[in-house]
Amino acid sequence: MPRRPPREGPIVVLVSLGEQRAYVYRNAVQIDYTTISTGKGGYETPTGVFVVLQKDKDHRSKKYNNAPMPYTQRLNWSGVALHAGGLPGYPSSHGCVHLPSQFSEELFAVSPMGMTVVVVDESTAPAEVAHPPAFAPVDASTGVARVPDRLMPGQEFRLEPEKSEHGPVSIVISATDLRALVLRNGVEIGRARVTLRDPQTPRGTHAFVLTAEYLDAPHPTLPGAKHGKWLAIAVPGHSDEAGRTLSFDAAAGVVIPECFARAIHLLLGPGATMFVTDAPILAQNTASSTEFISGRAPDSAAQ
Repeated sequence: MPRRPPREGPIVVLVSLGEQRAYVYRNAVQIDYTTISTGKGGYETPTGVFVVLQKDKDHRSKKYNNAPMPYTQRLNWSGVALHAGGLPGYPSSHGCVHLPSQFSEELFAVSPMGMTVVVVDESTAPAEVAHPPAFAPVDASTGVARVPDRLMPGQEFRLEPEKSEHGPVSIVISATDLRALVLRNGVEIGRARVTLRDPQTPRGTHAFVLTAEYLDAPHPTLPGAKHGKWLAIAVPGHSDEAGRTLSFDAAAGVVIPECFARAIHLLLGPGATMFVTDAPILAQNTASSTEFISGRAPDSAAQ
């Protein structure tokens, strides 16, 4: 599928509901795009950040009369997936993201399990910048969204990596809530209070993916640690950032408790994603129903 691709590196798919397009990035460089069809009224495709939980080349929907869903890449256990489907030029699906047949086949061939898929909706974003708003992890046993416990007064951070021992890691940092959330395979495994060196400066929303490369410069906040190379993903409103390396100043602009930062550093690997936003991300501060989906199927999964 890639036209002029980097041949290696993590793949991220950005789905734009407003544009009805999907963009594919490898190592944060756009390598392809396509028209799509997403959920129609009453069946809207949820916004947020997802990972591919399951792949099935010849999937058929139990929910919709055994309808064929070729090259399915499942995003949640309620029926939302990327797959080949009809493209009438407007949202027409029951929540899935329909792709052209050939594009779907080629993306299926190169995308790994755990690939990050970002779904954004420009029409609801402040200042024309789409962002992944709140994240409500789904309980693995029930399939019901649950709200993680808040940090206790005076508690700097909480880290529970045993809650999800494997899978892709995502870090979400809110300049409004002054929180960093860490999720692995869609399950929150930690959160921390953060501070900003320049709290008066708006940051917008930025997305980064960690590559397999390291920078020669020392790590901005962890002396002695290797400084991994984070590359920007083009999100609406910041498309000119695509492929740029996360700068020292930007990395140092958010202060995370050192013990927490060191522990998270050990969990990161190529393909990890980081989102920095001015928007609130804590459940108590937003009415968003956006979900960050668990990587383990609930018992009731029947799609």
